[in-house]
Amino acid sequence: MAALSKLQNIAKAALMVAIFFTPAIAMAQSPFGGLENLFNVPQSYVVRHIAKAPVIDGDINDAVWQQAKWTNDFVDIEGDLKPKPTYKTNVKMLWDDSCLYVAARMSEPQVWATLKNHDDIVYHDNDFELFIEPGSTTHNYYEIEVNAYNTIFDLFLNKPYRNRGGGLIGWDAKGLRSAVKIQGTLNNTADRDEGWTVEMAIPFKAITMGFNPQIPKDGTIYRLNFSRVEYDAKIVDGRNVKLKDSAGRDLPEHNWSWSPQGEIAMHSPEHWGYLLFSTREADDVVFKMPYSEEQKKYLWLIYYREKLWYKEHHEYTSKLSKLGIESKYDIDGKRNTLRIEATKTQFAAFINTDDTEIAINHEGFIEQLKPLRYE
Repeated sequence: MAALSKLQNIAKAALMVAIFFTPAIAMAQSPFGGLENLFNVPQSYVVRHIAKAPVIDGDINDAVWQQAKWTNDFVDIEGDLKPKPTYKTNVKMLWDDSCLYVAARMSEPQVWATLKNHDDIVYHDNDFELFIEPGSTTHNYYEIEVNAYNTIFDLFLNKPYRNRGGGLIGWDAKGLRSAVKIQGTLNNTADRDEGWTVEMAIPFKAITMGFNPQIPKDGTIYRLNFSRVEYDAKIVDGRNVKLKDSAGRDLPEHNWSWSPQGEIAMHSPEHWGYLLFSTREADDVVFKMPYSEEQKKYLWLIYYREKLWYKEHHEYTSKLSKLGIESKYDIDGKRNTLRIEATKTQFAAFINTDDTEIAINHEGFIEQLKPLRYE
């Protein structure tokens, strides 16, 4: 009996060790364990340079637009965690030396809208949204929303809401041109629509900080994403009315995006897609993930782990080991070193090789330190 009891105790101890160390072992195998949904590979799009701009009238079938390819169908904002959207959404883009041109098509059996005034909160209707960040810092970015009335809600954000950023609604995309065309009839419940299309011309000077417009060059990369807000509705007395819960509140909207965010949060620019500007006439340009973007994944890993640590311990840590992260990783065969500098309320993390160094801080601001970006 004593031997049996001893064996039982050993078994129990082994089980406790296994339970306790399994997360650590899993994390050692993959530092991204448990956060995989936040590290989906973003979508990418090569945008072609054009000599003749499209007419902005909502009709996206003219010859100019035949030079551009449609994106993949939009997916749920959380990606594979949720079912595919009910209706299809696609986007295509072009550019010249003054504007980025965007065309969107959205299938929709009942096209409706209610908001008609500029800077109304357009996402209270079904809408189409664009998010664009030229600087690759995840800060200082722009959002433009439009509904089927072609009502525009445009705003500038100094940093994401999660980092106590605020939307500057008073900012307007100066020179923006947009148009909507309905494939059916707006706010008419007596028929079945095919959908609606949107066309936009976004001047580069409107999405530039400072005095001099930053015009993209061949090889320039922006971060951007598109979102479609869609409410469940039913026809009541000849109108489309949002469905409500038992407390009389509107049911949560569906959020469908071009590049999945992995979470219900469009204001996480690190998940947005990549827009590569090309001046080549040949249709053979392929987006290749920059090495620096592979490095940034580890900075975002530290960021997410630090936020989780802070939530539990009410302070940040300078110890990578406490976050389950090692100090050195090979990325495409090149050795990279990680480190953290932290106080209780702030942190900065760094990744570097012999010739590169990139940093992230507690507000998610990304900065290339070596070589300097504009050297």
